[in-house]
Amino acid sequence: VLTMAEAPYHPHNLAREAFVEVEGVMQPAPAPRFSRTPAARPAPPRGLGEGSRSALADWGIAAEKIDALFSRGVLSEPKARQAAAT
Repeated sequence: VLTMAEAPYHPHNLAREAFVEVEGVMQPAPAPRFSRTPAARPAPPRGLGEGSRSALADWGIAAEKIDALFSRGVLSEPKARQAAAT
């Protein structure tokens, strides 16, 4: 069994182009792959805390509860938002 650090560099996975690097992060390549319909490259990973507020709101959690989670440090804001707030 290979670790996630080893898997992208195994000869079989290299030959199959089973992994792609997106903005410095190694990710599994899109699957399945079709000969006439190429898959789009994966999007870069989100930053820490990015999308937390909108996801919780989409799940029906009240804004006051979301704010409380952030104020208690249970969740954290993305770095860019923290810098803008100060």
